Amino acid sequence: MANKLALERNIFHLENKLLLPEIRTSKEELTSLLSDDFFEFGSSGKVLYKDQEINEATLGIVQMTMSDFEIHSLSEEIVLATYRIYNELNNQHSLRSSIWKLVEGHWKMQFHQGTKIPH
Repeated sequence: MANKLALERNIFHLENKLLLPEIRTSKEELTSLLSDDFFEFGSSGKVLYKDQEINEATLGIVQMTMSDFEIHSLSEEIVLATYRIYNELNNQHSLRSSIWKLVEGHWKMQFHQGTKIPH
């Protein structure tokens, strides 16, 4: 149980890093957090791929608050994270899910999805 709690804290920390302006505007930081074959179904309805559209210009600065964070182990090396986001800039709520994969000793985001929901 202690290992699950440590893993949950680690993934929570990584998810929060992806909300920080200094991470979102740094190609180097994004590269270190996203797997090579990362893709996203954005809450905007767009499908984004790391090697095509994900860069410092597309992500932009956000003010988001995360809540109801949970992880669900899918295997020893794969974790599903689920949570809610409140976007303070546009007063929008969304459900989020991410798949994290352990790659050479580092957790990398493999997939992400955001789905807008009513308040």
